[in-house]
Amino acid sequence: MTRRVYQTLLLLFLIAFTYLFAREVQVQSIRITHLDKLAHFAVFFMLAFFSYHAFKFKPWFHMVLLTSYGACIEWMQSTIPYRQASMGDFIADVLGALSYFVLLWLMRKYQARKSS
Repeated sequence: MTRRVYQTLLLLFLIAFTYLFAREVQVQSIRITHLDKLAHFAVFFMLAFFSYHAFKFKPWFHMVLLTSYGACIEWMQSTIPYRQASMGDFIADVLGALSYFVLLWLMRKYQARKSS
């Protein structure tokens, strides 16, 4: 895929996830402990993937941008009456994005070792 496609997908996912993070959560009868943390982790892992492929920034700058987005999401949730901010969610955001870049680094290191 081209960078333009990744940029478009990143923008669409940012819009969709911002909307979902702002929605009122309906509590269901079956609850999975820490499912919201897993969702935050997965979303930010995916955002890191699309961000990395959409723009030619250094990984640390992607992390700054994604960490800032995560902080803004938590701030937004703190201002919505039916939502609440969570440090755990923010940590899951950062760990999700960081996991992508660690995995990318490990894959590159493995490929370099394999080719030499």
